[in-house]
Amino acid sequence: MPLKDTFRNFLPSSLRRVYRNLKLILGYDAEFMLKRLDYLDRSFRGLAAYDLNREYPEIICRSELKSEINRHEFKVYSQYGEDGILLYLFSILGTTNKKFVEFGINDGRECLTANLSINFGWSGLLIEGDPTAHARAKVFYKSMLPGPASDRVKLVNEMVTAENINDLLKKNGMTGEIDFLSIDIDGNDYWVWKAIEAITPRVVVIEYNGILGNDRPLTVKYQSDFKRFEMNAAGYYYGVSLPAAAKLASAKGYIFVGCESSGGVNAFFVRKDVAEGKIAAVDTQTGFYPQIRRSNKTMGELFEQIKHLPFEEV
Repeated sequence: MPLKDTFRNFLPSSLRRVYRNLKLILGYDAEFMLKRLDYLDRSFRGLAAYDLNREYPEIICRSELKSEINRHEFKVYSQYGEDGILLYLFSILGTTNKKFVEFGINDGRECLTANLSINFGWSGLLIEGDPTAHARAKVFYKSMLPGPASDRVKLVNEMVTAENINDLLKKNGMTGEIDFLSIDIDGNDYWVWKAIEAITPRVVVIEYNGILGNDRPLTVKYQSDFKRFEMNAAGYYYGVSLPAAAKLASAKGYIFVGCESSGGVNAFFVRKDVAEGKIAAVDTQTGFYPQIRRSNKTMGELFEQIKHLPFEEV
């Protein structure tokens, strides 16, 4: 009999279970285990902050809370504090089917629906146009949603345009009412949202370009093959201003409820019938946060570098 089997049989039954568990744990890829522990730690810390904020709102010392949603910001997987805002919104609005659509997810590690699918059992469709980023996202979600849970999220590698968005949604089983839509494609965001008819999300988040200011409803001219860094090497020419996003939202039946404050890039909208009696609209002049950039220039100075490019006032 091999020595290891002799040793195992010599152990009491309780220690044999410990031995088996150690073998199981040590058999996993060490890098994966460390990453998983890091994500779990971030999740627990984020949820603890969310619970603390709700239980003791008087201890929150944010100096510029422009809307109620800013009180609830925290990050688990989102780029900034969007995870906390979304949990707050759905805690007061409720959910229907816990379905989402998000496009422009990059490698999936900082998208707005990751926390919902990984920690709260939501399901949905993720679309990314870059094949390398899409491949990385598949690896990420395979590790975070193993086994049967992997069916909750479908990843598609496709460039989203105003012409193909509805076909993409229908082809991937997304029609009718869903709980959440996130739009972040660094270009035709306004035009794609305007084109969407296949789904009627209850909550929508769209990235806005703070460089475009908060006075005019501006968006980039539509180009189906829009390439942000070919239009402007610094990448300042893209997307939509907050007033333009809010104007489109109103036309589609949504109210503006605020922006995430730390990054100044994402605006939150709630469908009017869902918001009624639960959350109030916020004026864009009040709820706007300027974009946070590592630059010694103001937003106005950055806009000077792109003002000659083709914009449309909507």
